Amino acid sequence: MIALAAYQVMLRIGWIFKTESVIMPAFLDAIAGAGWIRGFLPVLNRLGQSVPPMCFADFLRGTRVKKRALMTSSLLMAVPFLLLSAIWSVLEEPRQPWLPPLFLMLYLLFFSFTGLNQLSFNTVQGKLIQPHHRGRLMGWAGAIGAFSAVAAALLLLRPWLAQPDNSGFGFVFLFNGAAFACAGLIVATCTEPADAPRPRAPVDIREPFRKAWRVYRDDAAFRRAARVAMLFISAILLFPHYQWLGRTRLGTTNEDLIYWVVAQNLSVGVFSPLIGRIADRKGNRLAVRVAVLITSLTPLSALVLASLDPETGRRWYWLTFVLLGLTPITMRTIQNYTLELVDETEHPRYLSTMTVCFAFPFVLSPLVGWLLDVLPYQIPFLAVSMLIAIGGLFTFRMVEPRHRKRSNEADQAV
Repeated sequence: MIALAAYQVMLRIGWIFKTESVIMPAFLDAIAGAGWIRGFLPVLNRLGQSVPPMCFADFLRGTRVKKRALMTSSLLMAVPFLLLSAIWSVLEEPRQPWLPPLFLMLYLLFFSFTGLNQLSFNTVQGKLIQPHHRGRLMGWAGAIGAFSAVAAALLLLRPWLAQPDNSGFGFVFLFNGAAFACAGLIVATCTEPADAPRPRAPVDIREPFRKAWRVYRDDAAFRRAARVAMLFISAILLFPHYQWLGRTRLGTTNEDLIYWVVAQNLSVGVFSPLIGRIADRKGNRLAVRVAVLITSLTPLSALVLASLDPETGRRWYWLTFVLLGLTPITMRTIQNYTLELVDETEHPRYLSTMTVCFAFPFVLSPLVGWLLDVLPYQIPFLAVSMLIAIGGLFTFRMVEPRHRKRSNEADQAV
């Protein structure tokens, strides 16, 4: 528990320096600027976090000490940002035609390693942490990590973002790359007993896709949760565009970015223990329902604040990022729900299948960016809010695995 919590704290400290809703789209706007290019960020995000974990699931299942995969993937996550930092530090003119494609390629590479990392972490968690303690782990790591990350952001990120001509991005990427590497080293302190040897199946590139489809097709409880996940995850379609909305409608600048980052991470620190407590006491189904329904209000809050006069809207726009902090917590809660549906040996396969379900809506992401360029911005924001709310209603059709488990135990006792 302590080692995994410390690992997540360090990861959160690094993550605040590359926040998907603030830092990454702001950097891409600095080197490119078009909405349709910004729309590729969620696509590459989910593509990297879905296909590689699905292909890696069977290999991880046969790995005896799974923390090694977690440590390796964490170290690999550092590589794209360390490389990007080195490039940015020697670049004289940011608007280079080759830089946006290179950045997007490194972005995809990073999230491919991140997908492997999340699969490894959740598998290690499923092996070592009991179901009624996973919410506590999420709460501890979320609260301590968020406040530690905010302290690092106020101390370092704010002056770096304030540097002229966006020159501070080199330091930002150097720091988060170093933090990911440190997180990987922390994993080495985790005590994990080795699993019994398992035979490895022959490699067939098509087999992971077949197995993922069979999980979705044959398990009705998983299928209902997957539908909620696919509707909820449409929230990330708007992630790169919240800072664009504030900049274009309210006249915000790079100085405002730090306050949004702080608000989003403080909300993680506040909501993590609350959602985790609901999950431990009442089950993950209720925790998912509460989190998804609240998240559906995020696009609406952005629209309301953007409609105010620029001075008032700019002063209160950080409230949108408070609600955005619920998104990673909800994703983690859905993953914890998935862990309870099956035995430990099936965790990698079910988790990787859920990451694929998270990825399905993202084929629409460039379209959303283009629509924001050609239509009134209110239309995409309202559509995403409605999709998330429908996902919240669909949680009422999900089963609660703990109720099912207790029923099975009672039947066995009889």
